Amino acid sequence: MSTFLEQFGDDEATSVTEYTRRIKRLLEGSIGPEWIRGEISNFRKQASGHLYFSLKDESAQLPVVMFRGNASGLDFEIRDGIELLVYGELSVYEPHGRYQLIARAAIESGQGRLHREFERLKKKLLAEGLFDKDRKRPLPEFPVHIGFITSPSGAAVQDFIRILKRRGWFGRLTVFPAKVQGVDAVQSLIRSLDTATRLPGLDLLVVGRGGGSLEDLWCFNDEGFARALAESPVPTISAVGHEIDFSLSDFVADVRAETPSAAAELISSSYLEFLDRLEGARELLVEALESRVEEARRSLGDMNARLRAVAPQRSIETAKLKLDELASRFSAGTREALGQFRERVTIAKSNLLTTRPDRNAVRCRQNLTSLENRFARSADRRLTRARNRFQELTLRFQSLSPDATLKRGYAILVDEKGAVLRSVAKLKKADRVRATLKDGEAWLKNE
Repeated sequence: MSTFLEQFGDDEATSVTEYTRRIKRLLEGSIGPEWIRGEISNFRKQASGHLYFSLKDESAQLPVVMFRGNASGLDFEIRDGIELLVYGELSVYEPHGRYQLIARAAIESGQGRLHREFERLKKKLLAEGLFDKDRKRPLPEFPVHIGFITSPSGAAVQDFIRILKRRGWFGRLTVFPAKVQGVDAVQSLIRSLDTATRLPGLDLLVVGRGGGSLEDLWCFNDEGFARALAESPVPTISAVGHEIDFSLSDFVADVRAETPSAAAELISSSYLEFLDRLEGARELLVEALESRVEEARRSLGDMNARLRAVAPQRSIETAKLKLDELASRFSAGTREALGQFRERVTIAKSNLLTTRPDRNAVRCRQNLTSLENRFARSADRRLTRARNRFQELTLRFQSLSPDATLKRGYAILVDEKGAVLRSVAKLKKADRVRATLKDGEAWLKNE
């Protein structure tokens, strides 16, 4: 240390001021003015009007001072947390021995300006009622023809198609190509929207793209496109960016989907729910038809039983049995009467033999002839009455048959279920009735 001090005397040491000036000349001469991007922190405004703050990013920070003359030209308010683009040159502040940026101009970065414009448009369209729930339309439960306004070369449309196929949706998908970022993106989107809404038979319209920065998605925040989307005659889904991204098209569309893939899942979910309801309806219909068939089968069985119970053939057979019984009883009575008659004849002959036959022979012969004639006439009358009674019963039973009734000009009426109608009270307007006449059947309609 002593040797080092001997070589350099006190008069050869550089002062702090000189050393700082040398740093100042070196830095200010080698680094020219430029634009620097950073986030504002430690902001303070002096009573003099000068602004002091730091520009920082993830790894470093830079002190900045903006004098009153330059600060008065700003058209926005500087505050902590916003991102700025600052134009200035490096300077060394000798009293403190530190470098700082002398800011000559400052503008908000793209993110800041876009966020502010987004909020302005959002408030404007909200006040006009474009976001109101009462103007939102429900999506069709089973869209057969879907339109998708997007870039045909982007991953969004491929993911959209893949999910629809995986979930079993079948239908027609029309992709309306459009630019989804860049200078001409807004005009391209509006043209594709106009083309899509003019296409007949379109059930649902999806607009969207994959994720990106706010600048990339800005075309979906355009006021003209938002108004055109709100006037779409076709129900719409907005599927722009990722879950955390919001655009004006999300607010004016009938439904917002977080991503294009979520839009495909939403559409196919409605389709799957429709298929479930269709299967449930099919099962209920089959069950109802089976129940009606079983009910008709039971009703037909009851009608057959009732028809057999009142059938004329059965009545005729019963009458024949009764007639046979009467004939048997008649034959038995006749045999008994003949037996009694023969017994009386025998007694009469015996009495004749014990009396004077010569006196009674003629009388007895006459009586016998008279009795035989009376008996024959009585038997004929009883047999005739029985035969007439049988014929009368036969005619009465035949007159009760459906064929005889139909021949007299009557008709048998049954409803569509096959039930016999006995009163007009059971008929409703426009019911159909089947009429059976003697020569065929005809359907009638109740007016």
